[in-house]
Amino acid sequence: MGRPSKPLLDRERITTTALELVDEKGDFSVPRIAAKLGVQTGSVYHHVDGRDGIVELLRERVAAAIDPATLARDERPWAEALADWARSYRAAFAAHPKAIPLLTTSPVRAQRVLDQYELAAGLLLDAGFALPDVMPVIIGLENVVLGSALDMAAPEAMWELADETATPRLAAALAAMGAGRADAAFELALTGFLTHVSARRR
Repeated sequence: MGRPSKPLLDRERITTTALELVDEKGDFSVPRIAAKLGVQTGSVYHHVDGRDGIVELLRERVAAAIDPATLARDERPWAEALADWARSYRAAFAAHPKAIPLLTTSPVRAQRVLDQYELAAGLLLDAGFALPDVMPVIIGLENVVLGSALDMAAPEAMWELADETATPRLAAALAAMGAGRADAAFELALTGFLTHVSARRR
């Protein structure tokens, strides 16, 4: 028999399978990946650096959907560029909300992801932020982005009132909210955050 035209196992297929498991169950294991791919567990380890290596492959895959061009140093104000990055970042992680706890509890090592942080740090430094403020701004922005990405996976109606008369002000506020609550809340939080850090920069 000739060799198969495509390899039975490679990093791309391992990453795809791991992400499918995470999207379904919120986590993965190397034996489960091997079972889905129809190979021995040891074969997976020939292609990746253990579980931590797979986590970084997942980080690269999810983050690949973030547009780094939003951070380009052009004629746009820094806050506009950072807001565009935040929206792209949010959309990428909203597509895989169950991956957020997994990726936010392990150190970032993937170079392609670190390159985006380098661009964000450069944008802020060029805008005049003090060096000690750069990482708090980036981390604070991530908190807004990732919290909103999780919110996008939640039901549109998160509050179910059995008796509206018991909480009349909440009932009125919910009725006035309208559709698209996750987007409206994100834009409100993003605007407030950028307004605050703008004041710190000055």
